[in-house]
Amino acid sequence: MKNSSTRQLGLITVISLVAGGMIGSGIFSLPAVLGQLGAISLLGWILAAAGAYTLAIILGKLSKAIPESGGAYAYTKSAFGELSAFLVAWGYWLSTCTTNAAIALAFTGYLSVFFPVLESSLAGFSATALAAIWSLTALNYYSIRSSGNLQVVTTLLKILPLLIVAIGGFFFFDSSHFQPLNLSGGSDFQAITTASVLCFFAFMGIEAATIPADNIKNPKRNIPKGTLIGVTLVVFLYLFSTVSLFGVLSPSELASSLAPLSDAGVLIFGKNSSYIIALGACISTFGALNAWILIQGQISYAMAKDGLLPKKLAKKNRFGIPGNGLIFSSLLVTVVMIFNFSESFGNVYSFMIRLTTVTSLFFYLSASLAFGYFCYKNRFGLYLNTKTIILTLLGLGFSLWLFAGSGLEAILWGMGGIALGLPVYFWSKKKNEN
Repeated sequence: MKNSSTRQLGLITVISLVAGGMIGSGIFSLPAVLGQLGAISLLGWILAAAGAYTLAIILGKLSKAIPESGGAYAYTKSAFGELSAFLVAWGYWLSTCTTNAAIALAFTGYLSVFFPVLESSLAGFSATALAAIWSLTALNYYSIRSSGNLQVVTTLLKILPLLIVAIGGFFFFDSSHFQPLNLSGGSDFQAITTASVLCFFAFMGIEAATIPADNIKNPKRNIPKGTLIGVTLVVFLYLFSTVSLFGVLSPSELASSLAPLSDAGVLIFGKNSSYIIALGACISTFGALNAWILIQGQISYAMAKDGLLPKKLAKKNRFGIPGNGLIFSSLLVTVVMIFNFSESFGNVYSFMIRLTTVTSLFFYLSASLAFGYFCYKNRFGLYLNTKTIILTLLGLGFSLWLFAGSGLEAILWGMGGIALGLPVYFWSKKKNEN
């Protein structure tokens, strides 16, 4: 039984962690990308939402069975051993680092609406992005409770501008914008698959509550309940706001927009509303960055605790937080960003997203495999029946479908990044055995 002082996050914070981690920069930029595919991309949202909800149910059941920090890492370790668990966790750790780099870049991009000098100053842009990362790293280092409170506040604030634009949009709705249905130039199946892969990036964060399980009050109840509530909230918000945007902006306007929610806000409420939307985007990305920085420290802690990374990363500070792992993870984010600052914003952001998508899918795939394995073996109170068989097949099928739809380049980058973890694994094992 964990000391009650470490159990600082309740149900509301768990919901905020899931919803806040998922609602980041994606919803503010994805509609423009989906506009190039046409209204058929709404089917991609629906399929991605169905897959996200299926994975949320699987992760919720696994969190009841194994209420330990690390999420799919802990589940994979129990099912398939250390090496498999390490590769899953290593890939996920990489994805959190690249996710944080991408979100920090997006946050700074939205902030440039208020401080235009950031657009022309690479040094100022870089310093601001790094300042966001390290200020939140410091917050998570000294107080997980304060981090959780910030998550609740930013989640509430980021939802408001989305709802305002979504509701207002239905008063300017033009159904002709939904024709023709498919603008991609390819088959309907290809367009739906592409849209589903893109949309699922916006759902990443389903697992957010399973990672810091040691810090959650009554994890067997709050993790599955908070996860399902958080995912349901996000699914509604994404579908509602996207349908509204497609109704307000024509396909060509949507496809060429750099800030579709802001552009829709201008049409609905007038020019000054763009600042309100930009503020909402800043809050959204800052809150998401806070959630993912918390998660990155917990993943490195879970691996180091089991001797799969240097033991120093498992050391907790006097506040009961794995401070070394948190700082080291943010150093990796900093290195990734510094090495890519010579590229354009779009190229860096695109690279981060591709790598994140593929490496994260291993996490969901392994969770589905572990769930099926435990049900087959009747372990941890899980049993094989029609419902669990369907859940397993849906989770596996959805993960593999998105993996294949991510494209060869992204798959090679992801596999290469995960392969780099093998020397780290064997070095850590040898060092910790001595």
